[in-house]
Amino acid sequence: MAKTAAALHILVKHQTQAEDIIKQLNNGAKFDVLAKKHSSCTSAKSGGNLGEFKKGQMVPPFDKVCFNSELITPHLVKTKFGWHVVKVIYRT
Repeated sequence: MAKTAAALHILVKHQTQAEDIIKQLNNGAKFDVLAKKHSSCTSAKSGGNLGEFKKGQMVPPFDKVCFNSELITPHLVKTKFGWHVVKVIYRT
């Protein structure tokens, strides 16, 4: 089982906005450009890059996606912070 993961994310307030971002990504938009434009997280400055983190370090719904979902595919996650578009880059 993976102990670490690396991911990109875009944090927004509304589900519809997150779903629209996923559509844009599926149509070829660049993740880092959308993160800088839409994300309310401080990681927006680095294109949504969260770097590498350990299992259990993130809030549970986010952690679950990062350690159990398909790599590279954008995923929609709801947490206490809002709606996240998450793209898991790798796991180790």
